[in-house]
Amino acid sequence: MKPPLKRRVPKPRNPYVPLALVRKAGEHEKTPGAKRQAEKLALKKRLAEQ
Repeated sequence: MKPPLKRRVPKPRNPYVPLALVRKAGEHEKTPGAKRQAEKLALKKRLAEQ
């Protein structure tokens, strides 16, 4: 009589992947503070040119 076949255990999955897919993780954006700071610098630059 043959020995019973060994069943392969499925590879454990990364638990963070489904969470990222639900959140629709995508490209990063600048923070509101960084955007404000860039606008201030651009304004100062334009005023300095005049």
